[in-house]
Amino acid sequence: MSADILKEENRYFINDESGNMAAEITFVPSGDSQITIDHTYVSDSLRGQGVAGKLVEKVVQEARKSGLKIVPACSYAKALFERKSEYQDVLAK
Repeated sequence: MSADILKEENRYFINDESGNMAAEITFVPSGDSQITIDHTYVSDSLRGQGVAGKLVEKVVQEARKSGLKIVPACSYAKALFERKSEYQDVLAK
């Protein structure tokens, strides 16, 4: 996957060659010390390439840098957090 992951406030996303959004993850602040991942989307053209996982990884990196915990509310993020022991340090208890 050669597309760059772009960032806007509370959102990481990838655009396709035409500039259309092809994948995104959104998160919202919840309280002073947490963010909630509330939405993950990957278009059919990018499915199966680990794109959603890369987007979650970006949010995890941001949370670590900012000292925040993550509430994985969307089903994909929830499943990923259950599988990845290396994310337990940022999982909101």
